[in-house]
Amino acid sequence: MSNAAKDNMDEVEFGEHKSFDARATNDYVPGTDAEKKLVRKIDLHLLPTMWLMYLLSYVDRTNVGNAKVAGMATDLHLDSNRYSIALVVFFVSYVVFEIPSNMLLARTRPTILLPTAMFLWSCMTIAMAWVPNYAGLVGFRFVIGVFESAFAPGMMMLLSSWYKKAEQSKRFAVYISAAILSGAFGGLLGGAITDGLDGVHGIAGWRWLFIVEGAASAGWAIIAAFILPDFPATTRWLNAEERELAILRLEADHARTEDNSSYSHLQALKSCVLTWRVWLFVVGYMAIVGSSTLSYFYPTLVNGLGYTAHMAQYMTIPIYAAAFVCNAITGYFCDRIPQWRAVILVCWMSVAMICSIVTCAVYNFQARYALLVIMASGLWASNGLALSYASSSFVYMPAEVKAIALALVNAMGNLAQIYGAYLFPSDDAPKYLMGFGVISGLCFTGMAAYLALHFVVPRPKRS
Repeated sequence: MSNAAKDNMDEVEFGEHKSFDARATNDYVPGTDAEKKLVRKIDLHLLPTMWLMYLLSYVDRTNVGNAKVAGMATDLHLDSNRYSIALVVFFVSYVVFEIPSNMLLARTRPTILLPTAMFLWSCMTIAMAWVPNYAGLVGFRFVIGVFESAFAPGMMMLLSSWYKKAEQSKRFAVYISAAILSGAFGGLLGGAITDGLDGVHGIAGWRWLFIVEGAASAGWAIIAAFILPDFPATTRWLNAEERELAILRLEADHARTEDNSSYSHLQALKSCVLTWRVWLFVVGYMAIVGSSTLSYFYPTLVNGLGYTAHMAQYMTIPIYAAAFVCNAITGYFCDRIPQWRAVILVCWMSVAMICSIVTCAVYNFQARYALLVIMASGLWASNGLALSYASSSFVYMPAEVKAIALALVNAMGNLAQIYGAYLFPSDDAPKYLMGFGVISGLCFTGMAAYLALHFVVPRPKRS
């Protein structure tokens, strides 16, 4: 790659609607019946498959919490510190390997890499049923984090490679809805498995939890390999005309559809890291994910309301239900007004910040529950929108640079999972001023980042 090309990289990545192929301007007619049929076909293959993969990945990474209360802590002699380490070690490997996995994805086939990663982490989940001690648990959690690291940034890359900028918010909202629903029903499913299978064939209920949920993920990984698409130019279940149209419509939307072979891995990484706008997206998403660690406060709040056991699980469902609705509405309307994505993010984070500040002064559990529902709705809606905003803003990048940028945003955001567990220590009860104070500050930081992005990133018009 020439020095001139390197010097102009930032302009290419965030430039004003540059065309990459003249035939797209000459041959592409938007909104035809053929295009609508193609988009429906892509949706039917990609969205349900991706949604269930993400749902199962969330279940597999969080089932250790259900196993803990079902007897794992006693059997493996886990104290609070050991359990925290078992949680954190997953996110260490998860964050570290996201960028390398997406660099590999940009040069291989998603139908091979993503289902394979899912199958491998599923096998590790099943094997956890026979974990003998604390050291084995930590080792398994680390390896599962390595394999799961390929999934989230890989799916972000896949979505950004198939949909136009003004089509992505709805699809990312579908993606995030899987995580929301896993939070609503994961605990209930885990309770049903651990209670119903406890002692069957001499195996403890918490061990059955890993077997059943891991087997479900492994089975779906095999099926997904035959349903998922690769990239527009290489997907086998599209005919030649459909592949051509898939490429043309993205080129007309000013998105690169193939990688620039002159980039080495190191050049792609350097290009991404030196693009300062990418770091604004990183800061904004870190603020959202960091604020979302208020989910660690849910059990304390529900206990304060006087609910225990299964009723406590039921009381978390309204929180996730409201978040699901707000996420869906936000995704739908933001594809109609894509130029205002950053402003909507600022509005949602303002709502969350105000609720967090008020919570610092209100100690009534019923009032805090209502504020928490509103905060969770704003943060979950912001999560999907932030990812679609980043994805649609990176469309000008060569494929591997875009893959690294998306992985960087997701990886740095998930660093919050490491420190978030410590924001609500029991010593701070009942006020938890540190946790809500940090969340208020994070929301303000996110607002500043997205307000800046609104002015420095070109705003697309609805296609």
